[in-house]
Amino acid sequence: MTTYPVSAPGSAAPPPLVLVVDDGILVRDSLNETLKAAGFAVAVADSGPEGMALIGDRQPDLVLLDAQMPGSDGIEICRVLRERPATRHLPVVIMIAAGDTAAITRAFEFGASDFISKPVDAELVGHRLRFLLQGNRVVRELRESQAQLNRAQTLARLGSWDWITAGEELKLSAEGARLFGLADLRVPLGTLLAQIPDEDRSRVAKAFAAARREGEPFALDHRVQLGDGTLRYLHSQGVVGEARSGGVFALSGTCQDINDRRRAEEKVHHLAHHDPLTGLPNHLLFNEQLTYILACARRNRHQLALLLLNFDLDRSAASNASFGRRTVDELMRQIAERLREAIRQTDFIARQSRGGFSIWLPEIKDIRRVMRVLLRIRKTLERPFTLAGQEVSSAASIGIALYPQDGADIETLLEHAETALQQAREQGQEGFRFYSGSMNTAARRILVREGNLRRALERNELRLFYQPQLDPASGRIIGAEAQLRWHPQGKTPLLSEDFVPLAEANGLISRFAEWTLQAACSQASSWQRLGLPPLRMSVNFASQQLWTEELGTSVARALAEADLEPRWLRLELPESILLSNRVDTATTLNFLKNLGIGITLDNFGGGGASFDLLRKFSLDALKIDQSFIRDLPRQRAAAAMVRAIIDLGHSLGLQLIAEGVKTEGQFDALRKTGCDCVLGPLVAGPIPAEEFTRFLGDWRPDTLVGRFSPAPGIPKESGAAP
Repeated sequence: MTTYPVSAPGSAAPPPLVLVVDDGILVRDSLNETLKAAGFAVAVADSGPEGMALIGDRQPDLVLLDAQMPGSDGIEICRVLRERPATRHLPVVIMIAAGDTAAITRAFEFGASDFISKPVDAELVGHRLRFLLQGNRVVRELRESQAQLNRAQTLARLGSWDWITAGEELKLSAEGARLFGLADLRVPLGTLLAQIPDEDRSRVAKAFAAARREGEPFALDHRVQLGDGTLRYLHSQGVVGEARSGGVFALSGTCQDINDRRRAEEKVHHLAHHDPLTGLPNHLLFNEQLTYILACARRNRHQLALLLLNFDLDRSAASNASFGRRTVDELMRQIAERLREAIRQTDFIARQSRGGFSIWLPEIKDIRRVMRVLLRIRKTLERPFTLAGQEVSSAASIGIALYPQDGADIETLLEHAETALQQAREQGQEGFRFYSGSMNTAARRILVREGNLRRALERNELRLFYQPQLDPASGRIIGAEAQLRWHPQGKTPLLSEDFVPLAEANGLISRFAEWTLQAACSQASSWQRLGLPPLRMSVNFASQQLWTEELGTSVARALAEADLEPRWLRLELPESILLSNRVDTATTLNFLKNLGIGITLDNFGGGGASFDLLRKFSLDALKIDQSFIRDLPRQRAAAAMVRAIIDLGHSLGLQLIAEGVKTEGQFDALRKTGCDCVLGPLVAGPIPAEEFTRFLGDWRPDTLVGRFSPAPGIPKESGAAP
């Protein structure tokens, strides 16, 4: 290798270094003199390996390669240089024999920057290389600028895009592609829009369409769904350039990650609208929600109830000298949690002041619904609070105003609820007052009833009535459904729907349920001891509150005390228990099934239970909702639905029960469709145990069935089915 140093007098920057690689000494000497005269520094090598070594040592600004050298191929060397990151953009000029078009083509395919024909024109080569270096310098500066822009965009989390609307493809910057969760820098508009969730996509699509059609710029916030399912908030802007020929717009824009900004905004909004101590909405959010709730009630003609609650925190703190501010704050947190437990999911609660809360009860049908919530609130506040290792009590005064009776706007309702609250305070702790005097009278009646209900068990006022269940194929009575009644002393007896909600509100329902289980099992056992045919006893568990971990224990105890085999007991459950998705539901069902208890799903078809739930839970029977039975046999749609439910149940190995059967037409239609069990006024209504005993003795299988010819494919006789 020979190096020809050259100085550049008067020049602040060193001259560009050109490496000449050629096996001919005359060519090397000639190019050395020519290039020195043109102001270049020159290094030469007589072979490919030597040239590659010199490229690593000297890092030339340009390489001049002979296409054909002994043992070396200049074009192949060019290919290797292009594969290496350090020399990927190094200008390479190939010297090719004149007329060798195949070599020229191959040189450009392998990444040559240019070519020179041999023999080399000494006068032109300097100009040729200088122009090539100038062009490369411009490209290098653009490349460096692009790299700086990419780094800046990455730091700012700001991407860019360009779109010539004549086509469908957008060109994204590297950061723009990353922000949208895309791997490619060129994508169709549809691919970009597919990254945006459905709720935001139409807005973004309309913005692009308006820009494309009318040249409208846009700026909007939207979300992008990434591959892992997370959402990223972006602020996208689009600017429209001048229309090209044919009215085609050129669009460019930016997209910026605004996740941090959105999180900060959401935090500020939450702090502005929520109480930091309890996490409940504050009075600002409460008033905003009032406007919406009141508008809905006005539109749908619903009644509402507004409850204002006040706790005397100073009195609670004064009862214990060790109480400080933090202890009182903890009391407020515990009170807020208790109130959340007491209200319904559809109700709205907020903290109004230091010791005050407000609750909206939407869709109130009558005062009984309000009283149930009030009683639950009183019940949950009866339990003492544990503070600083000690038990503390804290009662509430409550004022209530009703919409529309007590006011048609927010201001009036709040004013009247405040008036009622002040009256409640004056009457003492644990007091509540309605603004309306008539409502207070009605509330007092409910409280009296609640007090009487609490003593119903002590006074032996609960009764069970029994409704017979009939096998429509054989005409035999195969079961009885136990129905709870309350017979207050000296007053009209009440059906379960008239007092069970009140029992739920004041926490009596579990005691009533246990009494019902014990009484029903005892009666079923008593009938068997009388020599009557064994009957399946059905007990209705209409309340989800009954579905507790203790239920299995209660059932086992009731069976043992009555000496009744589990197969003669069946529990009827509402769809709400299965739909509640509670973890312990399947566990409790499995325990009862293993015990030998039958399980019936009540009112099937009238709620939201799906076929998947029927497969998920272990059931024995479905009770068809009365709304379908009511329209038999007049309406074909009802008949078709009943037939479909029966076929579905049988395909899953379940028995089908129809209640509310009043007419012979309904009975005959159910019998012909293969219904397994019917009950209703046509057979008999709910009757006391003594009357039921006589009913069993007098019943004959052909009482109903004898009036009809046997249903096709159904045997005339069948025994009791546990």
